[in-house]
Amino acid sequence: MTVAALTEENAALKALLAQTQAALAEHQAALAQSEEARRRLEAIVGELRREKFGAKSERLSPDQYNLPLEDVEIAQGVLDAAQEMAAAIIKGKAGGTTRPHNRNRGQLPAHLPRVERIIEPDSTLCPCGCGEMTKIGEDVSERLDIIPAQLRVLITRRPKYACRRCSGAVVQAHAPGHVVPGGLPTEALIAQVVVAKFGDHLPFYRQAEIFARQGIRLDRASLGNWAGRACFHLRPIAEHLRRHLAAADRLFMDETTAPVLDPGRGQTKKGFFWAIASDDRGHGGTGPPIVLFRYAPGRSGAYAEDFLQGFRGRLLQCDGYDGYDRLTRIKRPQGPWTLVHCWSHLRRRFVKQMRNTKSPIAEAAVRQIAALYAIEATVRGLPPQDRLAARREHSAPIIAALKPWLEKQLSLISSGSTLAIDIRYALSHWEGLTRFLDDGRLELDTNPVENAIRPVALTRKNALFAGHEVGAENWALLASVVATCKLSDVNPVAYIAETLQAILNGHPQNRIEDLMPWGFRKASTPHP
Repeated sequence: MTVAALTEENAALKALLAQTQAALAEHQAALAQSEEARRRLEAIVGELRREKFGAKSERLSPDQYNLPLEDVEIAQGVLDAAQEMAAAIIKGKAGGTTRPHNRNRGQLPAHLPRVERIIEPDSTLCPCGCGEMTKIGEDVSERLDIIPAQLRVLITRRPKYACRRCSGAVVQAHAPGHVVPGGLPTEALIAQVVVAKFGDHLPFYRQAEIFARQGIRLDRASLGNWAGRACFHLRPIAEHLRRHLAAADRLFMDETTAPVLDPGRGQTKKGFFWAIASDDRGHGGTGPPIVLFRYAPGRSGAYAEDFLQGFRGRLLQCDGYDGYDRLTRIKRPQGPWTLVHCWSHLRRRFVKQMRNTKSPIAEAAVRQIAALYAIEATVRGLPPQDRLAARREHSAPIIAALKPWLEKQLSLISSGSTLAIDIRYALSHWEGLTRFLDDGRLELDTNPVENAIRPVALTRKNALFAGHEVGAENWALLASVVATCKLSDVNPVAYIAETLQAILNGHPQNRIEDLMPWGFRKASTPHP
């Protein structure tokens, strides 16, 4: 073979090698893309599985941690009772106990009524024949008892008086006002129905079943009518709650879905409950905690702008939903809203990544965010200036290191991965996420409003949907009153019952502040 032929063959082999390497590189790139697509699909499937069957938060509440233990505790109780009974039989004292238990030994509240019973021995005569024995002491124990909820009939009599000497004078007390004039329920019963649905998540049909167990036949329509009447009378309360929120300098805002029946289609359409909240307890503020729900048929930022019309605040703590961005462009005398974004939402993204892909980058990000929350726990309830000083000393260095670290990690991973999307989310909201370093009043997250909106979601889950948009608006009003009572540690049943009665009795509108939940007695205070 000639040199020219060898050279030509060598060139052909090089060309073939180059083509093979190019094809291999192309296949490797396609394989990498397919692998990334597979991981993303697995992440989506995993997320859907958790949404359907798993916990809805990256951190379980203490109550959720306790759920698996309850069956164990029940089994332990059975075992304890069996052992105690066996020991008592052996000692010849059936029903007695052999050892004290230290569970729930706290002092029972002083305002609870006490019913005493004295258990005397069968005989107090001395067995030796000395006569009557003398009391030298006693053992006293307190146990928590319950009287099952009991319906009663309230009879109101209004005697008439007339003069026997003339026929012109007849006196009688005026009939008190009622939410349902001449109707069946008292204001206390109406308050119970309202709170059972909008605070305890019991739809009207379930409440009707509970009443039926006591022989009272009530239909859902009646219960709904009572709640609607209460809603009408409580409207001034909700309007005053809004005035308080309108005067606040800093607010929280969030939204959740509200399925509403769509007449004529036999289906539901998606509406939204928007929650506006104020809570200054995190920085030791004296303002009352308030949450106000509003209904809107959509999630557009235009609804947020409409609900905040006339508000004088400047700072709005919210999630990264871009619908809120329009609030930063509106023209107001005090300037547009400044958005403060939520670290809890960012943490949730990285926690999902950590669960789905075991990503060390996501795990490291979660650790850094956890360090911020650990610092916040040490300053909760302190004045704003103390919180700000601690943040600048301890949190600012973490923030300063976190951003370049995220930028570096973003350059090392696939730009189409969900982890890259989450890192870009953090970087694009960085200004809003770090505003807590400049104002000690700001919170790290929107948990105050998220915690307030969660019971609405539970009520929605049990009731399935609102009957119509007006019903959703009434739902929002009653949920606002109940939720604000809970924030103020006020019994919502007692509050609504007494407030309805005060309004019916002609409480002056210019003294509506006297009827606000935070001015009502606390739940631990006895009824006068």
